[in-house]
Amino acid sequence: MTRLRLKTKITAGVLFLFMMLMLVSILGYYYLSRVNQGARAILQDNYESVEYAKNMLKALEKNPVDQQTFLNNLKKQEENITEKGERMVTERIRRHFSDSVPASEIRNDIYTIMELNMNAIVRKHQHTKDTADKALLYIAVISGICFLLGVTFVYNFPGYIANPIHELTEGIKGIAQKKYEQRLYFKSEDEFGELATAFNTMAEKLNEYEHSNLARIVFEKKRAEAVISSLKDATIGIDDKGTILFANAEALQLLSMEEKDVVGWSAATLAKQNDLLHYLLNKQDNGPVKIVTNGRESFYTRETLDIHHDNAKIGYVIILKNITTYKEIDIAKTHFIATISHELKTPLAATDLSLQLLEDERTGNLSTEQKELLDSIRQDNRRMIRMVGELLDFSRVESGNIQLQIQSVAPQNIIQYALDTVQKQADSRNIHIHTTIPPDVPHVSADAEKSAWVLVNLLTNAIRYSTPGADVELTVELTETDTLSFSVQDHGRGIAPAFRSKVFERFFQVPGMEDTRGSGLGLAIAREFIEAQGGIIDVESEPGRGSRFWFVLPLAAGH
Repeated sequence: MTRLRLKTKITAGVLFLFMMLMLVSILGYYYLSRVNQGARAILQDNYESVEYAKNMLKALEKNPVDQQTFLNNLKKQEENITEKGERMVTERIRRHFSDSVPASEIRNDIYTIMELNMNAIVRKHQHTKDTADKALLYIAVISGICFLLGVTFVYNFPGYIANPIHELTEGIKGIAQKKYEQRLYFKSEDEFGELATAFNTMAEKLNEYEHSNLARIVFEKKRAEAVISSLKDATIGIDDKGTILFANAEALQLLSMEEKDVVGWSAATLAKQNDLLHYLLNKQDNGPVKIVTNGRESFYTRETLDIHHDNAKIGYVIILKNITTYKEIDIAKTHFIATISHELKTPLAATDLSLQLLEDERTGNLSTEQKELLDSIRQDNRRMIRMVGELLDFSRVESGNIQLQIQSVAPQNIIQYALDTVQKQADSRNIHIHTTIPPDVPHVSADAEKSAWVLVNLLTNAIRYSTPGADVELTVELTETDTLSFSVQDHGRGIAPAFRSKVFERFFQVPGMEDTRGSGLGLAIAREFIEAQGGIIDVESEPGRGSRFWFVLPLAAGH
């Protein structure tokens, strides 16, 4: 015997109800069409004939007789003969009217046509009424059957589906509580029967597994705990409900807590009592974390790893890696750069002064070749002075010792200082700097010196990478976010998309540029200066169409 699958049963039930509804719909459509046709026949066949007869009577009653109206309606009547005996009477009217028979006889014939059609109207109306009554009876009977079957189906089918699911849910809850003796018994031989068999098999296997592998599970748990405890990096595991699952010895030492006071407790609750744990749970960035342990500062990086199982997140692990040694080396490097840069700045400045003295004619005249060599030495010396200055600024940024003097500054002052600084360089390359600044521009809250330094750097780059005789646009405008935008547009080669995101990185220089004598630190330092003032700096560029570097600064209070 073939077993009906659950899907087949559901499909058969729904299909049966659908066919019943289709039957009701087809019968309704059929009988409504018949009623509609009967009504249309009455209107077209009989009512119009009555109307033509009435018009002919009116034409006869006029004095003189309205022959044209009479003949027109008679012609229409001749074209609309539908009842038995109607043709003979109509022909007699035509003959009597042509023979000038008295109007009384013609009127009697017209009344006869009217009577024939009125009787037909009554007969057809009764027939249409009988058809409609029959349709209502059939539809009512079939609808009643559909209703009873539908109520029976709706009453029984949800229970047929829901009851096994409810029993399965209770069984799963029992399994979750390690009641592996739980069993399901379904009488049906469809999918629910198969589900009960599979569930019972699973429960039996789990029962066997629980009793045969418990010791092994305990052993594996202890081994995992030993591995975690032996990790040199501080490690804290937290499940998806926020409960701390484990914390190795390094983590417990940093938290200054014991294992019994940490494992099994809510991380959010402990964070209210432990500042370090609160910081680790709420920290968003992955920058170095400074932690004082045993009176000594140590630096750690925080790394968060999500734990997934069956494509679902079941928890995460916080790992603190000790980078104190690397941080000390980095600080030593920064101090070394600062010291060397400072030591180099003095002799380079002295050399620049000596070069100026050599150019003075009072120290003697120089030949053309000597002047060219002197000019080359001076350019290299000034490039070295600029690089040393950038290295000093870089060391300050690295050490976090950026000294800002934030105050209300007029944008015109920043622009004028920058233009005065780069004007000679622009004139030497015949570069024209066009400045656009709106009237009554508000003040900005910024460090005037640092902001001017950034603008000088952007203008210097624009001049350097523009062709001689080109234009550079310096534009200042108020943004929709209540900030003031400073932008420098050149018309040079532009920057390829692959390098646009890297131009603000330290020591990066765009490949293929003719002038690569810079240190690659200018834009990196510029970004640090602008972001330290609460602003934003970025670039827009297309190869062959030049570049537009811009930065925004917040408006001063009251502006």
